[in-house]
Amino acid sequence: MKKITFLLLFIAFSVNAQVGNYNVGDVVDDFTVTDVEGVEHNLYTYISQGKYVWLDFFFDTCYPCQQTTPIFNEFFDKYGCNLGDVVCLSINNGSDDDAAVIAFGETYGGTFNHAPAVSSEGGSAAVDINLGIFAYPTYCMIGPGNVLLEKDIWVNGTVTLEDFENTFPSGFEPPVTSCSLGFEDNDIVELFQVFPAISNGVFSIILNDQSPVSLRIYDVSGKIVFQNDYNEKEISMQLNLNAGTYFVNVVSENSIGTKTIIIQ
Repeated sequence: MKKITFLLLFIAFSVNAQVGNYNVGDVVDDFTVTDVEGVEHNLYTYISQGKYVWLDFFFDTCYPCQQTTPIFNEFFDKYGCNLGDVVCLSINNGSDDDAAVIAFGETYGGTFNHAPAVSSEGGSAAVDINLGIFAYPTYCMIGPGNVLLEKDIWVNGTVTLEDFENTFPSGFEPPVTSCSLGFEDNDIVELFQVFPAISNGVFSIILNDQSPVSLRIYDVSGKIVFQNDYNEKEISMQLNLNAGTYFVNVVSENSIGTKTIIIQ
C-alpha cells in the first residue's frame, strides 16, 4: 500500500508539470525575487541584457525535485553560472523558508555549482502563483520580449541535461564555460591574470599574448557592469564600482577565462 501511495504521489508531482497561466508565446509578467544569499534577481533586467532565463519550480520534500535538481545545477554550471546568456533560477513553491531551501540544496543539489534559489522569504510564492504552477518540478524558459518559450521541459517523466540544451533556439549557441560562484579563480584556460585581485577598482589584466579579446565584468547577480573589446597584452582598468565581489570574463578567439576580483 505504501508503494502504491508513493507512486501516486510521484505521478501527481510530475506528470502534469507545466506553466498553467501562460501559453508559449505569451508575455510573462515581470518579477523581482531575492535568493537565499541575499542577491536580487529581476526577470525583465535579465531579458533586456539579451539573456534567456530557465526557471526550476520545486519544494523540499518533492521526490522528483530531489532527483532532478542536480541536473538543473549541472546545466547552470556548464553554461557559466549566470555570467553568460544562460540564466538559471530555482523558485520554491512558497512552502519553504531560507533555512529549508539551503538545506535542500546542501542535501540534493549535487556536486556542481548550485543555481540561485529563492525561498518564501525571497518572494518565491508570488512567482509560483503568477505562472500557475500546480505540479513539481516544473521547468520552463523565458526569452526575448519576456516571452514564454518553453512551458514544460519534462521528457518521458524526467529531465536530462540534453533536454535543457534542446530548448536552445536556432542560432543561440552559448559557450561551455566552467565557473565558480565562490572566491576561487576558475579558468578553462589560463588566459590571463589580474593584479591585484583585491583593489579599489584600479587593477591590471595581463593576457598571455596580444590578441583581440572581449572583456566583460559581472556582479554576483550576473549583471554586466562593464564591457569592452581590446587588442593589447596589458589592460589597465580604473572602475568606479560598489564594494563587493565581481567576475572578470575574457573571451578570445579560442579561449574563455573567468577570474574573481574583490572591490573594496
